Amino acid sequence: MARAMTIVETAKMNGLDPQAYLADILARIHDHKINRLDDLLLRNWSSPTATNAETACSITVETGR
Repeated sequence: MARAMTIVETAKMNGLDPQAYLADILARIHDHKINRLDDLLLRNWSSPTATNAETACSITVETGR
């Protein structure tokens, strides 16, 4: 329980949504490449919705649509 709370509180301190972080990590970890596990660490993680929003914004800017 202490380990789980450490992850939750660390996510909060870094301005991340702990529920979104844990849900994303648990969904991705089973088929994530072993040499890319650092991508799943709190300090390297970005919200999938933020990534999608950034992609959408860049497409809008580039295409003008």
